Amino acid sequence: METEGRYTLVGTLVLAVIALMALAIVWLVGAADQIAYQTYTIYFKQQSLDGLAVGSPVKMRGIKVGVVDSYRFVQGDDEAVSVIARIDEGVPVHTGAAAYIKRNLVTGIAAVEINNGPSDSALLSELPRDGRYPVIAEGSSDLDKVATAISRLALNGAQVLEKMNTLLSEDNQHAISQTLANLNELSGHLAANKQGLDAVVQGIRDATDEFRFAGASIGQAATRAEGSIVGVGNSAEDALKEARVAMEKLQRDASLISGQIQQLTETGTLEMTNVSRDVRTSADVLTTAGQRLSNPRTILFGPGQQQLGPGEKLP
Repeated sequence: METEGRYTLVGTLVLAVIALMALAIVWLVGAADQIAYQTYTIYFKQQSLDGLAVGSPVKMRGIKVGVVDSYRFVQGDDEAVSVIARIDEGVPVHTGAAAYIKRNLVTGIAAVEINNGPSDSALLSELPRDGRYPVIAEGSSDLDKVATAISRLALNGAQVLEKMNTLLSEDNQHAISQTLANLNELSGHLAANKQGLDAVVQGIRDATDEFRFAGASIGQAATRAEGSIVGVGNSAEDALKEARVAMEKLQRDASLISGQIQQLTETGTLEMTNVSRDVRTSADVLTTAGQRLSNPRTILFGPGQQQLGPGEKLP
């Protein structure tokens, strides 16, 4: 019984030690994951991941700063591959960082190279809606840029060759041969008529000289005309000033004459009124005298009783 009890105690102690060791390992692993690393997600759509494996290095400026933790295909996202990268906690990853695959041309082993963002930008910590870790954007390597440039160069070269083939078709070759023959014939005519061409060139030079002299003469005439025009303009300005003075004087005289005429009109009107009144009085006197002369009896014997005025009585 004692032996069995001793074995039971030893087994229990061994199991307890194993459990404690397992808990310590789990705690250490979890603490290491939380303290030593910061995790990011990289989605590769354009680049091949040939030579990349779990545990492959993650580098920044050629220095290893982390490892590839895992990768998987993402469905419905243009067959992108999601790579989980663990990077040392002390390495700052700024906003704008980009990752690409850098491959050793000899061994074919691939690594993830990160081009960090601007140093004055914020640290990359924003989480996507459907992701657990911040996302580092996919970039492009120098090799990819060279390959792209070579592909474009090959495409442009093919287009150039196609255009050259079109240019050197049979019809175009015939047209080019005809053009060369015409140029040869033209050059022969020019060589045969060299003296005539020299005469033509000399005539053009003489005409150019004459045009130059004519231009100088025109310039001088324009200068003189400009002086004459300026003189005429000054004379016209003086004449306008004198005309303005004369018009102002005429306006003052017209105002004075108008005032005098108005005064004379008022005086004449008054005198005409007086004359008219005197004429009217004289007419009344003449009318009365005429009425008296029309009846001599009245003059001799006086007025009759019927002709007496109001208040008059016969003696």
